Amino acid sequence: MNALKVDNIKFGYKENLILKDLSFSIKKGEFISIIGPNGSGKSTLLKMLNSIYTPNKGEIYLHGKNIEEFKRLEIAKKISLVPQETNINYEFTVEDIVSMGRHPYKGRFEKENLEDKSIVEEALKLTSTIDLRNRLITEISGGEKQRVVIAKALAQNSSIILLDEPTSNLDINHQIEVLNLLRDLNKDKNTTIIIILHDINLAARYSDRIIFLNDGEIISEGSPEDVITKKNIKRAYHMDVYLEKNKYTNTPYLVPIVK
Repeated sequence: MNALKVDNIKFGYKENLILKDLSFSIKKGEFISIIGPNGSGKSTLLKMLNSIYTPNKGEIYLHGKNIEEFKRLEIAKKISLVPQETNINYEFTVEDIVSMGRHPYKGRFEKENLEDKSIVEEALKLTSTIDLRNRLITEISGGEKQRVVIAKALAQNSSIILLDEPTSNLDINHQIEVLNLLRDLNKDKNTTIIIILHDINLAARYSDRIIFLNDGEIISEGSPEDVITKKNIKRAYHMDVYLEKNKYTNTPYLVPIVK
């Protein structure tokens, strides 16, 4: 069954189209990376998949049903979004922020129960933020904030997680830690992961399939081996690369050619 289906969507303003006739399907339990240069429409696409933006043309289907037929809270129970920006200026504790992931399941003025607290506790542990739980969100580093926002998405307990460059503010150790966590959720809980990554080698390492965007269009879609080619990299990034197989992960690995 498809978790999401995008059918011929367009989005933009008058003559300035950001997304142009995109169509693809994402099966339940897939790990999908979206790659492409800055300005190619990646973040806009992710917001459309979460119904923050509405297509000018075309439809998006969530579990076989037009996403526009869902109420906002219904979508929040099925899809969680980790945005690119993690600027949080209000003085809540880390645990308060993560607990916000439980809001779609609570009635007005309804307090957290033991199940909510258990889910929040697990999210804190999985993202290695448990030791930060009583710290104010305004007092921790950008990388720590990023992990807290991911913990909030995990507490939301949705079957689909969208992530917009979640490793951009993390050091290499925490990048791998976060991606391993997402892979484990994908494999162990059949969570559908859709992630924007700038690091093409990481996308190749973790993805079942890759969607390669350039100038609002899909220039390639498929397995890492099919998508990450010298021709596609040259077309989108205007650069030449060495392309080989990573002997440790058996996935494509590219190195820019510096002239």
